[in-house]
Amino acid sequence: MSAAPRESALVTGAASGLGAAAARRLHAEGRHVVLVDLEGAAGPALAEDLGPRATFAPADVREEAPVQAAVEAAVRAGPLRAAVLCAGIAPGGRVLGRDGPLPLEAFRRVVDVNLVGTFNCLRLAAGAMAANAPDDDGQRGVVVLTASIAAWEGQVGQVAYAAAKAGVAGMTLTAARDLAGRGIRVVAVAPGVMDTPMMAGLPDEVREPLAASVPNPPRFGRPEEFAALVAHIVANPYLNGEVIRLDGALRMPPR
Repeated sequence: MSAAPRESALVTGAASGLGAAAARRLHAEGRHVVLVDLEGAAGPALAEDLGPRATFAPADVREEAPVQAAVEAAVRAGPLRAAVLCAGIAPGGRVLGRDGPLPLEAFRRVVDVNLVGTFNCLRLAAGAMAANAPDDDGQRGVVVLTASIAAWEGQVGQVAYAAAKAGVAGMTLTAARDLAGRGIRVVAVAPGVMDTPMMAGLPDEVREPLAASVPNPPRFGRPEEFAALVAHIVANPYLNGEVIRLDGALRMPPR
């Protein structure tokens, strides 16, 4: 009797930070991982580091054709049963700044990448998962979205980011209900302040009090902790339609 084909996973925003940590964790568990990120990112280096069970697929998550190509690459490697959507941007900007109203294009770009891009990857990954044979529990796959605690506590200058992440949180339950009949789960993680390259770029006088503001443990979250939660979501078939905060009990102040 031949062995079952190895499962595959697709991770967006996989070149660094939360996406890279999730990709490493899913790869360590035996999956072939397709790493999706922009051309010029560190994705190829990560794929080379992980070895033959990793593939880099360049794509802008807002575009259909390259994301579909990445999904198809995952399907060729094995049944696509997990997708982790981490791609996002977080530029700042107030509704009214020193130079006047926030440019509409700046707001639209954040929403396009963080919300529309997430939905684009969700729908295409789900399309592939629907063709999988169900397991004993009727499951065909799971898609993990990345929201943010900014969805509820967006700070000054985060209007576009907060709106986009609130959209991700808001579509989680509906998407899970839409896909329930296909045996596809949808769960979102809402990280707090995580020790990612974006945070590493902040000066110490900003980083240190921000880390200390987390109630317990009083530090930044680690990408590996995000990856551990993702792995549990993938493994636990009764987690569905929920947005899980990963924030050390932090509630962000206005600024």
